[in-house]
Amino acid sequence: MRVSQLRLSLLLIFLASFALNLKADNDCLRCHSNQTHTIYNEWTERNEKRLMNPYFILDSLRIKAGVHGSFKCIDCHSSDYETYPHQGDLKLEPLSTCIDCHGGDENFADYKFEQIEEEFKKSTHARALGDQFTCSKCHNQHYYQAKARTSENVKDIVKSSNEMCLSCHDDSPRYQLVSESQSPKLIETHNWLPNQKLHFENVRCIECHTEVLDSLMVSHNILPKEKALKLCVECHTSDSHLNASLYKYKNIQARSQKGAVGNILSNKSYVIGAYQNEILNLLSILIFLGVITGVIVHTFFRIIKK
Repeated sequence: MRVSQLRLSLLLIFLASFALNLKADNDCLRCHSNQTHTIYNEWTERNEKRLMNPYFILDSLRIKAGVHGSFKCIDCHSSDYETYPHQGDLKLEPLSTCIDCHGGDENFADYKFEQIEEEFKKSTHARALGDQFTCSKCHNQHYYQAKARTSENVKDIVKSSNEMCLSCHDDSPRYQLVSESQSPKLIETHNWLPNQKLHFENVRCIECHTEVLDSLMVSHNILPKEKALKLCVECHTSDSHLNASLYKYKNIQARSQKGAVGNILSNKSYVIGAYQNEILNLLSILIFLGVITGVIVHTFFRIIKK
């Protein structure tokens, strides 16, 4: 009987400890993942429900899937946020940049944060806005995923990258935070580009708007619009600009995963619109092998007959 009581006590202690840890991790999301929050009104002396500011509503599942999913909120935000209601001036708290946490860290040496920082300072965003334009303007610390390094699907990489650009350049309220213009006018500024929708879905904005560097997975030197790439032949040729930028992920994966033969088979010219259907690629290889086999068989029987 005593053994059973002891086990029950230990189980209750474990559950209580687990509940406390769970509570500590979810205190912020208890409000910030919901449409409403409850606050005690000292004027009326009662609890009242209020609508949550939509810009402060977070998706808990996307947070867990992001690169910072294991962090607690106060790992990045002030510990003063543990006091509720929050102090108003906490909204003015400056957010850390990527280099503040990852700079000089050997565990992240492959990511080359220091070189990224140097390239970013050359960009048109940094030159125009200085310290007001930080990493978080493009990279949402809550949801960010390193798609360029982890995804094997190029369209997935394109979608993730373009969402960063469009979160500002296709969103008038956010665009006005960094610009005097009322609207990004995204379609108008790209009216020279044929098949806009097709390009936007299959190519990253940074393909035309950055200076490509072989030493970085993703270039962070965003060029002024006057220097944006506008020549079709830069991409629609065998010596494609995209081969050194967007499609280098496939080339790198082919070398590391498929070996020498896989690298040869995957070393495509990437003429956009002509060599992107995997079924047609496979069919063309089979036809080529069939022709070679036919020639060999024909030659063999010619030799025997002779």
